[in-house]
Amino acid sequence: MSSKPNIAEVVKEFSSQLKGFIRKRVKSADDAEDILQDVFYQLAEVDQLMKPIEQISAWLYTVARNRITDLYRKKKPEPLAEFYTENEAEEMLSEIGDFLTSVDNSPEAEYLKSLVWSELEKALKELPEEQRIVFELNELDGMPFKEIAQLTGETQNTLISRKRYAVLYLRERLSDLYDELLNY
Repeated sequence: MSSKPNIAEVVKEFSSQLKGFIRKRVKSADDAEDILQDVFYQLAEVDQLMKPIEQISAWLYTVARNRITDLYRKKKPEPLAEFYTENEAEEMLSEIGDFLTSVDNSPEAEYLKSLVWSELEKALKELPEEQRIVFELNELDGMPFKEIAQLTGETQNTLISRKRYAVLYLRERLSDLYDELLNY
């Protein structure tokens, strides 16, 4: 696609895909239609300003995702994170991990994976170093607590406790992301 898109062609090519993407993430068809119209309105605005768009598909999905986020911020849904049990927190992180390692290589899935990785990396950097290290070694590298204890000189109970605090923090920090993935 050229750097200056033909609006009619873009609408024709991406309308149904984009509407499906949006519809999976919002509660009502009216909200989905409003967001879709807003995305194409933004495209028309960019077109009038003669600003080139390098990757039209990625741009459209980014604008759509931002509008969906704006919608949820306005409505302020009740946070579910405080209702999760510890097992559900582990399950949530496991499901995020499954999503990140899925074999779906569609452009939409790849884009979402990059967003999830980015958010996970940010959240991990916010953890205290001891918690981050234990979480990364155990969850991301698959190292058992026994080996981590030998490596660090800490007791297994201390390591389990640190991971628990990391999981609780990550659950809270990534709960909105998780809710979005559930609607994916």
